[in-house]
Amino acid sequence: MLNNEPTLDQIDDYNGNESKEKKRTVKLVIAGILILGALYAMLKLNFNNVEEYVGTPEKPGINTAKDY
Repeated sequence: MLNNEPTLDQIDDYNGNESKEKKRTVKLVIAGILILGALYAMLKLNFNNVEEYVGTPEKPGINTAKDY
């Protein structure tokens, strides 16, 4: 059986030998994910205006508040 897998020393990104371009790409991906997560959280907080009471004084409805 042939062992075609490279050793750790043969891998370009092993032991701090990453290229500046790869480091920058990883940082940009992480920053992008954090920004998207912050935007999602902000939109969810701003547009999640659901009232807890369904009904009118004339036709009482259901109180959906979780009192338990």
